[in-house]
Amino acid sequence: MKRFTENYKGEKFDLIIIGGGITGAAVAYDAASRGLSVALIDKKDFGGATSSATSKLIHGGLRYLATMEFGLVRESLRERKTMENIAPNFVYPIATMVTTNKLKITNTSLVIKIGMILYDILSYDKGRTWDRSKKIPLHQSLSREKVIEIEPSVKQDGLTGASVYYDCISIFPERLTLAFIKSAVEHGAAVANYAEVEEFLFTDGKRINGIKVRDKLSGKLVDIKGELTINCGGPWADIILGLARKKTDGEQLRRSEGIHIITRKLVNDHVLGTMTAKGRHIFIIPWRGRSIIGTTDKEYIGKPDEYRVTAQSIQELLDEVNDSYGFQPLSFKDILHTWGGLRPLVEDQTEDVYESSRKYEIYDNKEDGLDGLITVEGGKYTTSRNLAEHVLTVVEKKLGRKLKKVSTDKMYLKGSEIPDMEAFIEKIVKENGDFEKKTVEYLGRNYGLEYSAVLDLARKNRSLAKVLNDDGEILAQAVYAVRNEMARTLNDVLFRRTGIGTLGNPGEGVIKKVAMTVAKELRWNAARLRKELEETRAAFIIPKPAGGQSNAKKAAVKKSAGRSASSRKSRSGKNK
Repeated sequence: MKRFTENYKGEKFDLIIIGGGITGAAVAYDAASRGLSVALIDKKDFGGATSSATSKLIHGGLRYLATMEFGLVRESLRERKTMENIAPNFVYPIATMVTTNKLKITNTSLVIKIGMILYDILSYDKGRTWDRSKKIPLHQSLSREKVIEIEPSVKQDGLTGASVYYDCISIFPERLTLAFIKSAVEHGAAVANYAEVEEFLFTDGKRINGIKVRDKLSGKLVDIKGELTINCGGPWADIILGLARKKTDGEQLRRSEGIHIITRKLVNDHVLGTMTAKGRHIFIIPWRGRSIIGTTDKEYIGKPDEYRVTAQSIQELLDEVNDSYGFQPLSFKDILHTWGGLRPLVEDQTEDVYESSRKYEIYDNKEDGLDGLITVEGGKYTTSRNLAEHVLTVVEKKLGRKLKKVSTDKMYLKGSEIPDMEAFIEKIVKENGDFEKKTVEYLGRNYGLEYSAVLDLARKNRSLAKVLNDDGEILAQAVYAVRNEMARTLNDVLFRRTGIGTLGNPGEGVIKKVAMTVAKELRWNAARLRKELEETRAAFIIPKPAGGQSNAKKAAVKKSAGRSASSRKSRSGKNK
């Protein structure tokens, strides 16, 4: 892939898409696959904001049944299957265990059972996967004793049992987003990261016909002309609208913060979910030998560019998980890594953003005096492909042209053309015996058919074959990211093209090896290399409480004190 802004010759596009997260990537792919000329830009890196701040799940949205959003659940379940089909190397079924108790009527065995039956009915076509190994079974109910045997981390107090159902896990959402972008490029789309909109261009009739973009790597200003512009800015959508209106005080989006933390392994093979005292679900997700805990749902007030995960948000999550599970209370010292992001919400009727819908809206901004602009708000990762399909319905009407029928649900994503995933892995491991099995398997799953290009780099330069972590990742991935995947910063490589940094700090030695490799490819001078290293080190910093013991630590001390007191009482009883 090449950044088109570097050699743009002034051609006019049918569509300009602002925002390279999963929504913008899916719209670009759908549009390009139907024969439209497309330009996609992002002011930072592709998939670097909300699309990378996920729970790594492709799910039907079981909790939306409680708000009677059956249409959204059915759409999500259908799209879950579609994601399994078109991205078989990224998306896999995973068992999810939801515990039941008598503390709240909504979390009793009967209510959960009814929800599970509805979920199974709404996913009636879940067995129609291209790869039979991805067929999802019906739910099952487990006794209290069986739950404790399978997942000892559950909170046993009040536990009555659990229901186990299947959703899907996305093993690398950032690379899945990139696969949509690569698919768009394969169909002719022009794309560029680090390209920020500074203003909109208008015809004499005051119709939007393009954007003025700042290439943030070269500093060059570029006028990009387009028949229609699609605002897929996610949490920045209102700010982009403000640029079009030439106002900075317009109507603001409602934004929800969601954070996650990574810890040591806390659960076995199941995603483990339970209802908190506040009446919302919290999950522990097994991932790469660690556990992901999340997510939160708290309204964020402020500028999205200034958003950061705070110690307070982490503490609130720790308090919830410690109150809801049965393991030794977690504290800040147990956190290996943390991340957070903002979700745009399309409704403001609910007091609690946890209750807000994850539906989406598509606006023709002609009604606001901005003809030529379409804004997309809301949505979720699972339904992004179908959202793009609906966007193209609006585009078709606006352009007054009959487009090809949608085909994105019938084609593999670029590099994912693998009919039988497990047979593919077995085959490539046998064929590449000069590399460790874990390296070949990791590359096969995260790069699909492109795995061989990474191995070829390492064969030509054996220093690039050096294994960097327990997953078997190698330095050749960094070179491939720069040469073939438009990575332009060290963080692009560590967090969005490879998984080297996504489990937490891999160690100064590994960071410097990757940095030197990327610096050589991009010809950085010493000052640029220092800057990149500083930004990467900052990305690994976990914010800590201002002072004093955290609530989690106090809880641990209290539990320990309780056990000590009990032990002393027991010993004194024996002495008597």
